[in-house]
Amino acid sequence: MSASVKIEVRECSESAESCVIRDLQPDIVNVWVRTLQVPSAIESTCYEVLTSEERERAGRYRVGRPRNDFILTRGTLRSLLARYVGMTPQELSLRYSEYGKPILDGPFDLRFNVSHTDGLALIAIVRAREIGIDVEKIHAAQDARKLAERFFSVRECHFLEGLSGEELQVAFFRCWTRKEAYVKARGEGLSLPLHQFDVSVAPNEFRALLATRPDPSEAGRWILQDLPVSHGYVAALAVAETTDDKRAQNATLTRVE
Repeated sequence: MSASVKIEVRECSESAESCVIRDLQPDIVNVWVRTLQVPSAIESTCYEVLTSEERERAGRYRVGRPRNDFILTRGTLRSLLARYVGMTPQELSLRYSEYGKPILDGPFDLRFNVSHTDGLALIAIVRAREIGIDVEKIHAAQDARKLAERFFSVRECHFLEGLSGEELQVAFFRCWTRKEAYVKARGEGLSLPLHQFDVSVAPNEFRALLATRPDPSEAGRWILQDLPVSHGYVAALAVAETTDDKRAQNATLTRVE
């Protein structure tokens, strides 16, 4: 029987300390959904677990909402990771890759990725697999076609040509989140051109990564699919099929209450 990756979507509606954390096996991905509209007490709790550098970074935001979103997202991330590895949030050390991707420092095989947009944050956590996640709030992008021509591949633009109105807007952001999730999973930042790979623009695709260039075999190394989120948002997850000792052939997705 082929192995599968199980993607579990979980709510983090209160403090991260109240979330139920179970032993995370290599074939399971936990995706935590955090609303960014919370009582001030939860925001204060998140602020308390930040490092001095992170508090300084939060203070650089001159607008309240982006500052609060950063505090909630980073504080929740710290608290969740600490629960998984059995440490306090303040004991955790994060470092950054050459391209700026945050990594948990120390002898851990835990990998994670974070994305937040207007009112919502997603945190993906897995063991021994590279991972990327992206969430966007759908809005009326007047220049959707021009943005697609600038950033999307010829194949993706061709699919969008037949769409208009709300259907075009949803498809544009669906394509965008899929591409961003894959780029973030690869961890190479802007050095990986968005037109160098094709994703499906159609809804409900399990294998949404269609083609990669110059190495066509790269497409077969990833699971790329949408995530269930609140109405008005779209989200996607990219996770490597292979760990050090096994390869997954498919994925199942469940929402855990």
